[in-house]
Amino acid sequence: MDETIAEFIKRTILKIPMNELTTILKAWDFLSENQLQTVNFRQRKESVVQHLIHLCEEKHASISDAAQLDIICEDVDLFDMKQFKNSFKKILQRALKNVTVSFRETEENAVWIRIAWGTQYTKPNQYKPTYVVYYSQTPYAFTSSSMLRRNTPLLGQALTIASKHHQIVKMDLRSRYLDSLKAIVFKQYNQTFETHNSTTPLQERSLGLDINMDSRIIHENIVEKERVQRITQETFGDYPQPQLEFAQYKLETKFKSGLNGSILAEREEPLRCLIKFSSPHLLEALKSLAPAGIADAPLSPLLTCIPNKRMNYFKIRDK
Repeated sequence: MDETIAEFIKRTILKIPMNELTTILKAWDFLSENQLQTVNFRQRKESVVQHLIHLCEEKHASISDAAQLDIICEDVDLFDMKQFKNSFKKILQRALKNVTVSFRETEENAVWIRIAWGTQYTKPNQYKPTYVVYYSQTPYAFTSSSMLRRNTPLLGQALTIASKHHQIVKMDLRSRYLDSLKAIVFKQYNQTFETHNSTTPLQERSLGLDINMDSRIIHENIVEKERVQRITQETFGDYPQPQLEFAQYKLETKFKSGLNGSILAEREEPLRCLIKFSSPHLLEALKSLAPAGIADAPLSPLLTCIPNKRMNYFKIRDK
């Protein structure tokens, strides 16, 4: 990559606020998601910029790529929070005569929205409001679970039009911890929660072995524990996990049997089963299963895919 292009990209990135950097880089779509996950956005901005320039050099960024980044930055600057608020409020008030909407902006380029719903004939219920957090320049909004289902389409329409996005993404992901939801949705959990030192060699970690054991058993235990540790690190990373309280799996399957005349085999309706895993910190609990000897490594992809799929509600059907 030419030094002039590198300098231009560097100056462009330096102009971007840190809380908007990830969003803009994803919108640029020049660096892959895997490449962006190698960047520690918790570092000083100068270090982040140097890492990004290095990635751009690896992909041989052209002046056209640099110009595209500059255009995206200009588009972001055009986002008008005041216009978003006015548009959002008008859409709700046109559809529902009785509704109150309040806003509060935060430093993370997000706006908190409180909505008290009424109907054409009843005043807004201030005791059961809906809370929404919207991050500008993204198709994502986080809503509280107290929202009335009948107002879901209207809320989605208001967010879509006011944000000028083609659609607001609906995801099967729930938690009481907004930071964890945000980290999973924006795939920032490997930076936002990073506190562990992943450079410590496995041999230096305590394996909890009895020094009086037979040396052959100790060797086998070390090999197995290192294998489990390696697989666990490859699966979950070496950083604390986002905090979710549960994962729910709904299974629908037809009964299969080689026996003729079986009552269940003649059943047209599928068999349904619901399994729910609960924990104050589910992903950390799953991460600890194999090292604790409670489960074999690797764990089922249905359990380990939660952050990457950005879901903790799953429906499993026959293919």
